[in-house]
Amino acid sequence: MDSKTVGAHKPHAVCISTPFQSHITPMLKFAKLLHLKGFYITFVNTEFNHQRFLQCGGPNSLDGLPDFRFETIPDSLPPSNFTANQDLHSLVDSIMKNFLAPFSDLLKKLNTANTSNNNPPVTCVISSGFMPFTVTAAKELGIPIVMLFAISACALMCLMQLPSLRDKGFTPLKGESYLTNGYLDTVIDWIPSMKEIRMRDLPTVVRATDPNDVVFKIAFEAVERAPEASAVVIHTFDALEQEVLDALYPMFPRLYAIGPQQLLLNQSPNDSLKSIGCSLWKEDTECLHWLNSKAPNSVVYVNFGSIYGLTPQQMLEFAWGLANSKYLFLWIIRPDLVIGESAILPTEFMEETKERGLIASWCPQEEVLNHSSIGVFLTHCGWNSILESVCAGVPMLCWPISSDHHINCKYTCDEWGIGMKIDDDIKREGLVENVKELMEGDTGQKMKKKVMEWKRLAKAASEPHGSSSMNLNNLITEVLL
Repeated sequence: MDSKTVGAHKPHAVCISTPFQSHITPMLKFAKLLHLKGFYITFVNTEFNHQRFLQCGGPNSLDGLPDFRFETIPDSLPPSNFTANQDLHSLVDSIMKNFLAPFSDLLKKLNTANTSNNNPPVTCVISSGFMPFTVTAAKELGIPIVMLFAISACALMCLMQLPSLRDKGFTPLKGESYLTNGYLDTVIDWIPSMKEIRMRDLPTVVRATDPNDVVFKIAFEAVERAPEASAVVIHTFDALEQEVLDALYPMFPRLYAIGPQQLLLNQSPNDSLKSIGCSLWKEDTECLHWLNSKAPNSVVYVNFGSIYGLTPQQMLEFAWGLANSKYLFLWIIRPDLVIGESAILPTEFMEETKERGLIASWCPQEEVLNHSSIGVFLTHCGWNSILESVCAGVPMLCWPISSDHHINCKYTCDEWGIGMKIDDDIKREGLVENVKELMEGDTGQKMKKKVMEWKRLAKAASEPHGSSSMNLNNLITEVLL
């Protein structure tokens, strides 16, 4: 479809993401991909996040285009500080209890407003997979709904086992002691297409000890309702997770692997939406100038993502491990990275590393990873980070923290051969060895070759006749139109 089609005749997709950075970024990119295919887009943020985006990007950063608009719904939480993340559990609880009514009202408003402001009627909803209430809202209107899971196919496969894990008594855990008594080493050998998976490799929701834990409940609701959607999209590409995808297909009416999204967006010369970003943290671009003066493959890039934190002791071990490795490093330290206190590093560390380290509070990660000076990425194994590292051809040091990080780490290290896991109980001496091995050892050389091969396959998937491009076209013709 030609994107010059008159507004009133365009298909109109309402896109809504779970209100966390790691879900918003892929949803925004997916919305841009649909916009390039001729869709009118309404992108829905919570009021709180909308204010944070405006604070970071400037008051006009979300003005959009005539056919790419932003709307908000309340999150029903008490007001909180715009410079920090909201409490995860309160937010998830509110999603389950309070989001359906305002979202349904917004859909109705958009449908009645089209006579006055010339936006076309809503023809489909694209929702984060972890916003299960949207299935109800779309069904009320009788329009297709697509659930976008911004996670790996292997993480989704693990989550789809939650009902069986519960029925077989594996989860919730019978008590906190199960976290330390070797129980997490239990092998779960019946997951389709996945081998040698232990309890500790599964998404950490299985470690809940309370069946009423809100994260436990929303994960269940997400996997129970996803098969009711018109289609499910996973942000991955066929070649990377073929076996797992093959095993997932029978679980949903339709399933499409569409990624890496940035490479798909790069296919288009039409960049009218490039300036629209959705970062909840102010991005420091100074670090790119710093990287410009560094030799190829000489810098260790460190970022533990947008949500999870470190203990003060972990922070110190990472700091001295980086210092003692003697390599150049760029370390992203969010204001709330250290649990319960501000992230202040010892003066001795700052003094020791001032010539070779740079610390920033947030950065444009894809640009950083694609910079020729980056040699290794020390990551928490969030899915966006792994895909971005694959696209940039950068091997990884993996330190999974929570959520889906452990299964992503397992596949990155054991299946794809592009990462090295470091000890959960991080010690500076171990980190020095790990960094050295990846920066200049044989393991690092092998991984670099391997990751360049995956980078090539990711690029091939996003080319006009590649699997992800074809899957996107098929989703549009088979489901959205």
